[in-house]
Amino acid sequence: MRLSRFAALSSSLLLGAVLALTGVSAAQAAETAALDYVALGDSYSSGVGAGSYDSASGDCKRSTKAFPVLWKNANAPSSFAFTACSGARTGDVTANQLGPLSAATDLVSVTIGGNDAGFADVMTTCVLQSEATCINRVNQAKAYVDSTLPGKLDSVYTAIRNKAPAAEVVVLGYPRFYKLGGNCVAGLSESERSAINGASDYLNAAVAKRAADHGYTFASVVPTFTGHEICSGSAWLHSVNWLNIGESYHPTAAGQSGGYLPSFNGAV
Repeated sequence: MRLSRFAALSSSLLLGAVLALTGVSAAQAAETAALDYVALGDSYSSGVGAGSYDSASGDCKRSTKAFPVLWKNANAPSSFAFTACSGARTGDVTANQLGPLSAATDLVSVTIGGNDAGFADVMTTCVLQSEATCINRVNQAKAYVDSTLPGKLDSVYTAIRNKAPAAEVVVLGYPRFYKLGGNCVAGLSESERSAINGASDYLNAAVAKRAADHGYTFASVVPTFTGHEICSGSAWLHSVNWLNIGESYHPTAAGQSGGYLPSFNGAV
């Protein structure tokens, strides 16, 4: 009995020394080890644009380089469910992604709202049509963000809370797409690029407001992507790609690891 107690004490002291050397407290280690994490959302969470897609995810295009997987790899939670899906709208999250949530869920991440607001159609319109048509389409999207999107976000956020009442929920936003000023061969005028950036800010503000009203944390990715927008010379976002249109205007692998992951880390 004394030997067993001595061995247990020695093991505890050794573990404490290792954790101290790595800068991790025993409480932090225990918290991470016991954490159940669920990643929800659209293509910005699934990792479209980052490559290395899990074939089992099909059209959802879940990438092993997406920030939820990177966070899971670094933190080793006790369970991890990844249901984010390319093209998802708010209704898709509530209908198809909430299955893994439960009273035991500790952490949830989600990006949603861009597809509801017509992101893909805005970018297609702006690339293919006139400046006036582009800006008009941007204004239509902003009107939708004012009139309709808040209620749809409320439905998602309420459904998450109902299924995972104890979870910390982190809602991540969207980057600004373009660096303004200077020369840029992006097929869009400065006015169009400015309007698109403004629409992204407008969407982020609406998402942040609804998240706060539900007691959730909003994590902006604008600071981490600053200096890495399209036209920056060090872009973490794909510009239009006619050979792979689905990846256009989505974060690269560097955008997931250098843009989204630090923002998520800072909110958790």
